[in-house]
Parts: sequence; C-alpha cells; structure tokens
Amino acid sequence: MNIHDATRIILIGTGATLVSDLWGMARAPLFGMPAPDYGLVGRWIGHMMRGRFRHERIAAAPVVAGERAIGWIAHYVIGIAFAALLCAVAGTAWLHDPTLVPALIVGIATVAAPFLVMQPGMGAGFFASRTARPSIARMHSLALHAAFGVGLYLSGWLANRSAIFN
Repeated sequence: MNIHDATRIILIGTGATLVSDLWGMARAPLFGMPAPDYGLVGRWIGHMMRGRFRHERIAAAPVVAGERAIGWIAHYVIGIAFAALLCAVAGTAWLHDPTLVPALIVGIATVAAPFLVMQPGMGAGFFASRTARPSIARMHSLALHAAFGVGLYLSGWLANRSAIFN
C-alpha cells in the first residue's frame, strides 16, 4: 500500500462516516428516532481507560471529561478502520475502481461491532436485547450501517474523480 492508497482510505472512511451521520440525523424527522449520541460512546471509552468495560446503563455512569469529543473522534477513527477493512477484503484495486456490492457487504457486516461489543458494554445487551424495542433498535442499527456501506461506495467513487488522485 502506498501513501495515495492510505490517503484514499482515510478520505473514504471519513466520507462514509459522514454519510452515516447524515442518515442518523435524518432518522429523527423521518422515524422519530434520535440520532446516536456519540458522547455516550466517549463516556464508555473514557471508563475503559479506567478499567471498566461494561455498564448496566451507560447514561447513568459518571460523566467523563471530554466525552463528546472522545466519542466523535472514536466514531470517525472507527469509520476509517472499517474503510481499511474494506480494502483488506476487496483489495486495493477496489480503491481505484469502487463498486457498490463489496462496500455494502462490509458496511452491513460492521453492524456486528455494536451488536456484539458496544451495545453489551454500554448496557443495551447483545443485539440491543435490553432496549425498550429490540427489533426496532436492530433495524435502525442495520440501516445505519447499510448507509455507511453506501457511503463507502460514494466516497470511493468521489475520491476516484478527485483532482487529488488524477
């Protein structure tokens, strides 16, 4: 991998995360579902740094200084890491000729992270089983990660048409 491919991965991951954020914001007016609160993710990460990895309810945990910034930075870093995963799965050739199917498959597969790690650690249970409406929460998580997959493709397509790489 060269510096241009690494730069593409960063741009693609950032762009895909932005697309998922736009979808997350659109959920409120469309479905009455609030956008994800990455401050709570930052709180969870902040408590991990102190040795606590699981909470009954993260919203009830003590506030961590800078939790909103921690959460948002982690959110984008994870998006970039998932873009690198796409490159690992589809190969660096995908960066130069992006297609929708691999991006969508990887995007949807990334829903495993919240279902199996984040939600249980934050007190929502595996696959959001401890939420008020688990099936609705699962559907929204899946849709958010599908939007991320579409964002991977769109960002890859835009990066390929960018003057930076041509």
